[in-house]
Amino acid sequence: MAKTNVTFDSVRIPLAGHLYLPDTPAPAPRPAIVVGHPGSGVKEQAAGLYARRLAERGFATLAFDAAHQGESGGEPRGLEDPAHRVEDLKAAVSYLTTRDDVAAERIGALGICASGGYVLPATASDHRIKAVATVSAVDIARQFRLGADGTQDPSVFQGMLAAAAQARTTEARGEVPPVLTLFPDTAEQARALGGEHGAEGFDYYRTPRAGHARSARFFTWTSIDKMATFDAFSPTPLIGQRPLLMIVGTRAVTSWMSVEAFQRAIGPKEIHWINGASHVDLYDKKQYVDPAIEKLTGFFRERLGQQ
Repeated sequence: MAKTNVTFDSVRIPLAGHLYLPDTPAPAPRPAIVVGHPGSGVKEQAAGLYARRLAERGFATLAFDAAHQGESGGEPRGLEDPAHRVEDLKAAVSYLTTRDDVAAERIGALGICASGGYVLPATASDHRIKAVATVSAVDIARQFRLGADGTQDPSVFQGMLAAAAQARTTEARGEVPPVLTLFPDTAEQARALGGEHGAEGFDYYRTPRAGHARSARFFTWTSIDKMATFDAFSPTPLIGQRPLLMIVGTRAVTSWMSVEAFQRAIGPKEIHWINGASHVDLYDKKQYVDPAIEKLTGFFRERLGQQ
């Protein structure tokens, strides 16, 4: 398997990606998969792991950093713009269609965590994506509005919207606006704020387990009001008869979102449960990633063909 640094534009913002290709000769262009990273993640983390593992099974895969994040361009830094995240996925598809070693008519998409939400409207509105899969899918807007488990008091998000409004006013006055810090200083603080889900996120992003210098430490407050009216799941019926696979851990507090999205799909669909896995376990823990990769490999080989 070979990894190459690539760049391509998304609405005039340069994106940085890693293209993974099997190192065995191919008699014809390969089926390809665009892989989107979790919210606050970068291509070197979960997205890169899944891209590499799928490339080892014969696919051309592309993991990339979202606009305003990681090695990609875009100002302000730390902006999480759901509409642009959808555009980033389409731009990745466009890039793959320009490559002679990729079969342009056999491109799929895989989204992990927040990208598991973004790939649904991307697929719904882009017929070049022939099959779509998710791992630990969330609609990031629902997660901020309702909480990871769906039980958050509505006043929490209203307070965030007030902070976002104030940040816009601060910027309009020529001052530097504050930012929304994504993680506290310690695992104990993360657990106190977000329960076991929060502690697992801290362990993944802020320890040697998978921490990366370019993963997002903060979001701009304008990210919050951009999320306020976004709905990753409402376009799902437009995917139509293109196949959908959703992989979910049985212990994931976010699983209700995958279930909701799955219920909206009208075409060939499957929800596949990984026994014992939490939301974050599916990012990198071998005992859970291995069966997820096997399921994804079978799905994409059936739907996109194999080399």
